Amino acid sequence: MSTLFVSDLDGTLLRSDQTLSPFTVKAINHLTERGIHFSYATGRSLITAEKVTCGIDRKIPRIVYNGAFIMEADGKILHSNFFSNDGCGILTDLLKGGIFPIVYAFIDGCERFTFVERKSIGAMKEFNDSRKGDIRLRTAKNEDALYDGRMFYFTCISDRETLTPYYLKYKDHYHTVFHKEMYTKAWWLEILPKSASKANAAIALKNMLGLSRIVAFGDAANDKDLFEIADERYAVENASEEIKRMATTVIEKNDEDGVAKYLLSRFPPETMWNF
Repeated sequence: MSTLFVSDLDGTLLRSDQTLSPFTVKAINHLTERGIHFSYATGRSLITAEKVTCGIDRKIPRIVYNGAFIMEADGKILHSNFFSNDGCGILTDLLKGGIFPIVYAFIDGCERFTFVERKSIGAMKEFNDSRKGDIRLRTAKNEDALYDGRMFYFTCISDRETLTPYYLKYKDHYHTVFHKEMYTKAWWLEILPKSASKANAAIALKNMLGLSRIVAFGDAANDKDLFEIADERYAVENASEEIKRMATTVIEKNDEDGVAKYLLSRFPPETMWNF
């Protein structure tokens, strides 16, 4: 039976230092060379995802921005989700509440993320500073520039109390991910078009490849919808309790190569030609 194996990156396939171990790189490449259909589904952009997975052979498309896009390694978009005019309404609402989001959009055909420089403080500044040199980065002097282009993703970084009302307001109308970010430890509210999700993207990728099943690996809130549609679900030991409860099985931690070890146990070398 043909299967798409799809893994989250941060906290799942990646170690806690945002790198892949040599063991995982070697294992994934060994498996994909022999026909395993393996990809990742991440909240990262293609640019930052490819940096941290650079050792893995690029066999099939990948799911980025929590399902907003399915993209080839060269940046070609195979599947996309953009806000319509409602994106401007969300942005206006956030700004009225004193929330200045990072806005991801295509401007003049180029992928950009825009933020108001004077409002980039605390964890938001830490995140933006980590992206210095990124060709997508676009700073703005005022909020007017946030409205430019075809918007597809809002990232709001603040405290839980500030963001909770907006999560409650938008969660039933859009795809929202509300969580404490694992690196900055700040609260993030991410807002995408309703149709943009890891789940929908995984189904679309499965169909593109002519496969019939999905096996998912994850650890956190943004993997929940993917787990809901997967035929098998594997949570790493360091995953949230909610994700563990949803899992078919709990596997070893991300820092212990849990995903790679599980796949090797499922497809040992002597059976690789018969799976």
